[in-house]
Amino acid sequence: MRTGSCVSHTRWGGASGGGREAVGIVSTLFLGALTGSSIPCISALIPLLVPRLERYGYEKRYTAAVICSCCFLGYLIPPSVPALLYCLIAQQSVSAMFLATVIPGLLIAGGYAILNYVICPRYMNQALVRETLTVSATFSEAVKELGRSTWVALPALGCPALIMVGIYGGICTPNEAGAIAAVYCMVIGYFVYRDLTLEGTRRALHSSILSIGVVLVLIATGTVFGRYLIKIGVAQMVANYAMTLFHTKGMILLSMNVVLLVLGMFIDGTPILVLAVPLFLPLMQDLGVNLVHLGSIVILNIGLGVITPPFAMSLFVGTRLSGCTYMELAKIVLVFFFLVGIPVLLLTTYIPALSCWLPTLVLGPEVVGPW
Repeated sequence: MRTGSCVSHTRWGGASGGGREAVGIVSTLFLGALTGSSIPCISALIPLLVPRLERYGYEKRYTAAVICSCCFLGYLIPPSVPALLYCLIAQQSVSAMFLATVIPGLLIAGGYAILNYVICPRYMNQALVRETLTVSATFSEAVKELGRSTWVALPALGCPALIMVGIYGGICTPNEAGAIAAVYCMVIGYFVYRDLTLEGTRRALHSSILSIGVVLVLIATGTVFGRYLIKIGVAQMVANYAMTLFHTKGMILLSMNVVLLVLGMFIDGTPILVLAVPLFLPLMQDLGVNLVHLGSIVILNIGLGVITPPFAMSLFVGTRLSGCTYMELAKIVLVFFFLVGIPVLLLTTYIPALSCWLPTLVLGPEVVGPW
């Protein structure tokens, strides 16, 4: 084989370790930082990645499940809507709370990437491969290809840059940034790449309206169910019972996690915040738990609740967008939940430095308090 040539390989996704799935994890991490929510990540990435990765041999159930598992990273990477709600309820610094969940969020993303590397090969299917990969034979060719790809992608990369500058610069709200980004993408699609057509726009609008309708029905149903549980006092009874079982700080924190995870199986995150945080605050203050640390634990629990059956909004939306069944996604999502989500939750619960070190470093101990 001649040196300097480009070799074409037909491989299962180009990397048996699931490198292309790791791209989905990183994409969810950045998109979560832009949106601060979970459902937009799923709605944007599943239609984009599932059909493309399937052509390289990745089963669509696995790709969809990975994205569903990662979707709550938007709760942990600032700006975060649950963090804002927690600060409003617990009267904590917004900046401190935003920084407190960064390290747990990165631990989740890193753990997912490692687990993906281990289990991805069992979800590869060579019969699905319909495209070949062109791999540069030399380092210099790889660098040149990277440069060419970056140059072509620059107009598209302006979209996340526009959103981040708008939000973090205080120029616009996240909703306004989303509207501006939509207009920007249409301009780039029509006049720069020229891939977007009127027919393509019509199909995109049609698909978006259908997806939004399904999501709204699910949210409405979940809201009614959650309010019913709150009205009959189920959440209060569960929380009070769990808190009276134990007397040591470690076991009380563990029981709080169990309560929040159980509530997350049936109730949306916002009602849990509004209901559970006022119940836990007095007890946690008596135990000497730092409230920034407590917020990190609560927000991580709420994020894990998004992917926890039976009422897992991410799985319902993922099922609708990917064409997979609920159980196909749930089985894989639960692997990520138990092997990565729960260990990181326990680390965050019992190692306050994971939540408090970064905000203390940036804002000072007078803002965060003792931990």
